[in-house]
Amino acid sequence: MQLNQQPVVIENGEISVQIQIANTGSRAGSEVVQVYLRDCVASLVRPVHELKAFQRVELNVGETATLNFSIPTDTLTFTNAAHKRIVEPGFIDVQVGASSADIRANGRVTLAGKVRELPRNWRMVSRCEVNQ
Repeated sequence: MQLNQQPVVIENGEISVQIQIANTGSRAGSEVVQVYLRDCVASLVRPVHELKAFQRVELNVGETATLNFSIPTDTLTFTNAAHKRIVEPGFIDVQVGASSADIRANGRVTLAGKVRELPRNWRMVSRCEVNQ
């Protein structure tokens, strides 16, 4: 797994995750690759696994694919004690797997900047580009 260069800026930044998968079995198949994020130092307790992106990939025998996920920093938002939607700087654990119980790769990115209050129309859609 490869992550984008550090640090990622809170203001309009994106967490980039690249991972390669391969079909090592004897039949064609498909896999749903899931990306989970965890805010390690939030001012409020955050979930251990938050699904932020996923992509189904179909592979023939022996075939490989590279998946490039782009996850806006806005997706790390939560509501603080003042009832405002914010994103905070800090360390974010990135986990990739077939499910939250089957993590196959992990890493960490750093969010840099000041605490950001999100506007009404914040970016909440992740993207994935698949290269086979």
